[in-house]
Amino acid sequence: MTTHETVLKDEAASALVKNPAGRFVDCTYGRGGHTEAILARLTDDGRLLVIDRDLDAIADANRKYAKDERVVIVHGAFSEVARFVDEQGMRPVDGVLLDLGVSSPQLDEADRGFSFTREGPLDMRMDRSTGEPASAWLMRAEAKEIAHVLKVYGEERFARRIANAIVERRRSEPIDTTQQLVRIVQASVPRTERHKHPATRTFQAIRIFVNRELEELETCLKAVVDLLAAEGRLVVISFHSLEDRIVKRFMRDMARGERLPERLPIRDDEIERKLRLIGKPVRPAQAEVDDNRRARSSIMRVAERR
Repeated sequence: MTTHETVLKDEAASALVKNPAGRFVDCTYGRGGHTEAILARLTDDGRLLVIDRDLDAIADANRKYAKDERVVIVHGAFSEVARFVDEQGMRPVDGVLLDLGVSSPQLDEADRGFSFTREGPLDMRMDRSTGEPASAWLMRAEAKEIAHVLKVYGEERFARRIANAIVERRRSEPIDTTQQLVRIVQASVPRTERHKHPATRTFQAIRIFVNRELEELETCLKAVVDLLAAEGRLVVISFHSLEDRIVKRFMRDMARGERLPERLPIRDDEIERKLRLIGKPVRPAQAEVDDNRRARSSIMRVAERR
């Protein structure tokens, strides 16, 4: 059985929950580590909406929390958070948590196709009930499109070489397993980074693309601002620079307010600022990194509704 070590578990729950009787949303249930920490801080009057688009995660949530009257469990993408909140009559909410990226079970279970270290079907969908698996996309996409995805979402220097190799290989055989893709990447990359598997960036890029992760994140962030009550908290944990860049820029822009033309006759207090930044970005303590290597790249940002 796969275990899941929740990153920044107590730090996130502590930053999120200011009102123990409030209404909160865990947009990325995973295996419930943050949900557990949030519920430990809520009274019987508190409410928590948990969302995940992975049906395995939803099954886990139902096993653990179906009988907890404070908890509502919803299967779906967190980009739909506004609809889910409204359907439950929970607007406004006192806090929203986003723990981005993939969970340990998704990485560790070979049949999900997320890991370049395990042989399995090249799927990579977080929600296997909908959408196109990575293998199907790789078999039909043009080399130019594949290279664009690898470069933009994986920041892969050898994107074009890898894309051309994929297109060449699929002429002779279907590319439908993780290790097939790994071998193609390894043969295409002339230089490797120290302490990094050559397929890391390729797998990251394809996963992000297949699941529309960055678009989902941007949609969710915009929705959350209008869901939050005054002094409600937005807490986001990111694991790579693409995600964190979006979160950082969004929070900064919402805290700074609308940019207006210079010399416009308007007072500073007339500028609408929707968020205020809370503290500095938080990274895991060394002890947590030592216990859970996947925590090493994580960063948590917190903002509060004005």
